[in-house]
Parts: sequence; structure tokens; C-alpha cells
Amino acid sequence: MKGRGYTGKILEVNLSTERITEITLEEEILRKYIGGRGLAAKILWDRLGSRWEEIDPLGPENLLLILTGPLTGFYPGARICVSGKSPQSNGIVGSTVGGEFPVELKCAGYDGIIISGAAKSPVYIFIKDNDVEIRDASHIWGKDGKETIKMLNKEIRSELEKKYRNFGKWKEPGILYIGPGGENKSRMAVVMCKWTHAAGYGGYGAVMGSKNLKAVVVKGTGPLPEVYNPMRMRFLLDEVYRVYIERDGMRRWGTGSGGYAVGYISSSEPVRNWQEEWHDEKSFGVDKFERKVWVKRYWGDYGCPTTCLKIAVVKTGPYAGAITDNPDYELQAYLGTNLGIFTPEENVYISALIDDAGLCGINTGNVLGFAAELYQRGILTKEDLNGIELKWGDAKAFAKLIELIVKRKGIGDILAEGTFRAALKISEMKGVDVMKYAVQAKGIAIGAHGIRSRLDYTTPISYVCSVQGGDHTSVARIPIESHGSEVVRSMLDSAVICIFNYFGKPKLFWDFFEAVTGWHETPESWAAENGLRIIQIQRAALLLGGPDFSWDPKIHDENPPRFYEPLPTGPCAGQAADREEVEKMKKEYYEKVGWDENGIPKSEVLLKLGLKNVDEALNKVRRRYK
Repeated sequence: MKGRGYTGKILEVNLSTERITEITLEEEILRKYIGGRGLAAKILWDRLGSRWEEIDPLGPENLLLILTGPLTGFYPGARICVSGKSPQSNGIVGSTVGGEFPVELKCAGYDGIIISGAAKSPVYIFIKDNDVEIRDASHIWGKDGKETIKMLNKEIRSELEKKYRNFGKWKEPGILYIGPGGENKSRMAVVMCKWTHAAGYGGYGAVMGSKNLKAVVVKGTGPLPEVYNPMRMRFLLDEVYRVYIERDGMRRWGTGSGGYAVGYISSSEPVRNWQEEWHDEKSFGVDKFERKVWVKRYWGDYGCPTTCLKIAVVKTGPYAGAITDNPDYELQAYLGTNLGIFTPEENVYISALIDDAGLCGINTGNVLGFAAELYQRGILTKEDLNGIELKWGDAKAFAKLIELIVKRKGIGDILAEGTFRAALKISEMKGVDVMKYAVQAKGIAIGAHGIRSRLDYTTPISYVCSVQGGDHTSVARIPIESHGSEVVRSMLDSAVICIFNYFGKPKLFWDFFEAVTGWHETPESWAAENGLRIIQIQRAALLLGGPDFSWDPKIHDENPPRFYEPLPTGPCAGQAADREEVEKMKKEYYEKVGWDENGIPKSEVLLKLGLKNVDEALNKVRRRYK
């Protein structure tokens, strides 16, 4: 459907046959699934759902979806959603990343890209408006993040300036790409954008690697599509800017203020693989990051009024030259406190290594902490770790282990599979159950927000019932129509926008959505129908899983064992998750979202939502309990 925020076209590229086509979608589908995460769930289920448990996430049959939403280019702070069958959970994860790429794609005339098959050798896709090419990428295969960006920017800009001399200077194109971690199919690999941005959850960098796809590059010169009510949209745009420009704390520090505050104030930050969640390490305060390593403040992605991003550089000492983003809270936590690291310089150094490798800071930080605790307990030895003495706080030791993971060398080959699969393998190797040290949910690392203190936004069932596993941006919550519920958040990932431009005055978003699309929605109406439809498809895919692992709600709708251990330090010492409370809340959540006592979506709910094929597929799961 052209207009109302959509270009009306989706590009489809088959890397096996090199066939490039365009498809259109009916307005009814766009109305029900919107774009981004919702549309990804619909496309994936329609094409792969009948054989979901047979599809290898790292095989050529899997699809890589890169989808905008109707608000892309209009609502401040552009993001794009990357999805497919997840190599981490074997389900569907809608993973979003900020940058100019989605605006370039929409101005090229496309609402998204569906990529299937696998190339015989490394390639990248180049899109210039209606001209689409599959190009050789052998010269950039093996390059890290910085080199990939530099080489592609130089190559594409030089070509455009020669071919379109009258255009003048070309700005850099939008680029999504993978690093060496994705090339080597680590399940923790991400799809990168702008070097330090990443679609982190899901492991979709490994999907790109399995397809021999190094990058997707796009330059669009057309206009954005028309909207339903342009005058209303312009008025609301001014309001959005007014509201979010006033958020001075977020602008000054971003989420980077959390490295100290979430630990000290909320007692919910991972410290040494979640053995603790409280610390009073003032060396890790945001003022230390601001003074020691930040060299640029107040910048953001396309049209963003919040501008919470920073550039951090280590200027002196053994880690001089390391450069990265803030780091934001999640990376401060997982690549800092979680590893026993409490200095900005070392945190920036480890974060920079992760960026260049194209790995997820959360999932990789999780597996690094997991390995360090196994070393602490004598389960993994120096010999197991290729000679590394993996002591807490030793940034150089963790850097060496990251290199092994990227190259899939020795223990790194096991750890590259992510915490859950590594725990299964190491338990088998050592004859010891190490799953109790694995802080994950359905194959995905728990976000850096614990549940034991009850002082963070998370609840006892946040990760237990989430259809995106440990994803801290998509947590289960009651009531399901609340702004923090993943049912409502599925709209933000479908529209597609940044959650930090939603908090503060959410009604602005829903009014803005109507001005662009002409469709009226509220959190309540969304949670009752369209949002619920997306969640049911994601839940079905998660329960079917396969081919290497499927999730049993009786076993896996559960917190990691660590969360039932009392917090050892801080003002919340002694507090832990309560199993009886978790079970009670879980049953209530099941009922609210339309799942039966076994955690399986009910037939009557699915049929009411028009998901007959999902209902039929779930009969395979229901038979397990008969």
C-alpha cells in the first residue's frame, strides 16, 4: 500500500539463484502486522511455519528479514528491525537497530528486504533506488567493523560521484554488516550498523554469515511516502521534539548513568556472573566516563531529539586508542561489572573489541562471565582455556578469550555457541551440571536487569514468559496492556521506533501513528488483538523450536537458578525470587495472553485471531502433554 507511511514494495533477494524481485502486501496484512517485528512474524510463519522445527537457522532455507515500519523516517530516531529464525532460541526475535539505513531504504522505495538462500562466496547487496546488485565481497570478508565501514563508504561514494557527477558530494550510504564473529557463525553475532550500533538479540549476524552475506548497502534519493494527515503529523512532530528535548538527564548521560546507579541504587546489575547485583564502585560512576573517556556528547541517529549517544576513547595507558559508543548501560554492565571490571578505560577497551568483532555485548558478556565463574570454581582450567588465567577484572585475559570465540578456536568454539549451548557441552565434557551458572532464558542471555531486588522495572516473570527469552526490551508483564509489557512493546518494534522516544508521553506515539497511517490504536486495543496475534506466532515458533532444541514450558518457562539464590550484599541482601510467587504470576499471565495451563496458546484464542494454521501446527506440541 503506497502512502500512509508505506512505499508499497518489499525487495526480495535469493542469494542462491541471484534472482531479485519485488513483492507487495495487502493492506489487511499491514493493518494487522504493521511492519518490523510483526510483519517479520507473519512472513516467517507463512513461509516456514509448516516445517518450522525442521528449519536450520544457519541453513539456506532460513530467511533474513530487514524491515522498516510505517513511522520510519517520520517519528524521530530511525530504527530498523532484523529478524528470521533465531540461531539462539530457534524462535522468532524482532531485533532493532538505530541509524540512517532504514531511511535510506525507504527513500530507495522499499519497506523492507527478504533475503533467502546462500551465496557460493562472500557477497554484499547494493541498492541505489531501483537498481539492485549482488556484488563480490571477497575483499572485505574477514575485515573488522572499522575496516568494513571505511572500505564500503569509500567504494560506494567514489562510484556514485563518478557515475552521477551532477549530483555533487554524496553522503555515506546506509550500511548493515557483519564482523568476523558473524562470518564464523557465532550464535552471538549481531547485525551491525554505524560500527557501534547493533541488532543484538537473536544471533542474526550468524544468519548473514551462513548466507555468505557480508553487508547490505543502500542509497536512496527519492522522497518518503505520503502520510494520512500531514498537518496533524507536523503538529505532533513539534510536540515530540518539545517533550524529548527537555529530557536533560537522558541527553547528558544516556543509559550510561546506569553502570553505577543500577548496581548501587537498584541492586539489579550483573556483578561477576550475577553472583552479586549490588556494588559501590565509584570508579564506575558516569562522571568518571564523562571526564575520562567521552570525546563527543549529544549526538543521535536520524532526527532524534534525545541525542543520548556519546563517543568514548581511551586516551592514555595500555588501552589507548580503543574507541566505541558510550558505552551504554548494558555494555557497562555486561562488559564491565559482570566481568569484575570497574574502570571506564577497560570497559571501553572490551566494548571496542566486541564492536569490531561484530558480537553482541550482552550475550558475549554473559558467556564470558559464565566461563570466568567456571574457572573460579575450578570446573574450567587454564589448560581448558588455551592457557588463559581467566581472573575477574583481568581485561587482557577476557580480550584473549574474545579472540578465541571470534576465531572459534579451542574453548572458543564451544563458547561461540552462546551460554545455553556451551553449558550443555561443558556439562557433558566435565561430568558436572554447569547449567546452574548459566544466566539465560531460552537460549538468550538475560538482559542486565535482575529481578531479585524488586527495585528495577523487571518482575519475577519478565524473562520466564517472554517470547524473546532474555531480551530486556521485551519482557512479560501484567497488565499486558501496560507500556512495559512485551505485547505493547511489539508495536514499537513493528512501527519501528526507539523505546527512549516513547517513554515520557506515550500517547504522543499512538496519536502520531494514527496521523501517519490513518489507523486508530491504543495500548488497550493493540494488546487485545493485533499485538496479541504477533505474540502468539512468536510463542508457537518458540515452542516448536528445532532442529537442535525445543522448549518445554513445564521446564523452560523458568528463571535461571541463580535468581533463586539470595542476594549476598547491599541493602537488598537476602532477597531472591520466590518459586511459589513465580508460579502464581505465570498462571495469571498465561490466562491473560490466552495460553492454557501448559503454556500453549489456546485453540479458541488462535482461531479468533485468524491463526488457524498456527493452531494446527501446535497440535504437535499439545500431544506432548496427553
